[in-house]
Amino acid sequence: MRLYGVVGWKNAGKTGLMERLVTEITGRGHTVSTVKHAHHTFDVDHPGKDSHRHRVAGASEVLLASRNRVALMQELRGQDEPTLDQLLTRLSPVDLVLVEGYKRDAHPKVEAHRAETGNALIAPDDPTIRAIASDTALTMDRPVFDLNDTKAIADFILSEVGL
Repeated sequence: MRLYGVVGWKNAGKTGLMERLVTEITGRGHTVSTVKHAHHTFDVDHPGKDSHRHRVAGASEVLLASRNRVALMQELRGQDEPTLDQLLTRLSPVDLVLVEGYKRDAHPKVEAHRAETGNALIAPDDPTIRAIASDTALTMDRPVFDLNDTKAIADFILSEVGL
C-alpha cells in the first residue's frame, strides 16, 4: 500500500493541504483514502440517533450502512489505541493513502509549516520528512514548496510513491 503523510504542529495548514491534495490527486484519476489522527476525544455520532443509542447501551461496534456509505464505529472501552499499521489493514485497496498526523511513525511525510504559529520545524530532527510545505521561504536540506502550491506538492508525492 502506498502511503504518504502530512504532519505539522497545530494550525500549520495540515488539513487544508490534505483536502487540496485529495482533490488534486483524485482529479488525476488516482484513488485516495485518508487517515486522520485525533489527539482528543471525538464523536461522529449524535445523541438521540439510533446508532448513538446502540453505542451508549454498550455495543462494541456499530455498523451503519446505506446505499451511499458505510460507517463502522468501534468503542475501545479501555483497549489500547490501534496503531497506524493496524488501521491500514481495515482500508479497502486504493492507489494512495494520505495520512494526517502520526508524525512519529516511519512512513514518508511532508511537513506543513506556517511561520505565524511560531513553532519550530519538525523536519531537522526527522529524516522521514521528505519535504516542507511552507508559507515562508526556507533553506533546508530537502525540497521546500509553497504551502499553497498543491500541484507541485502532489507531483512530488506521486513521484515519491511511484505513481
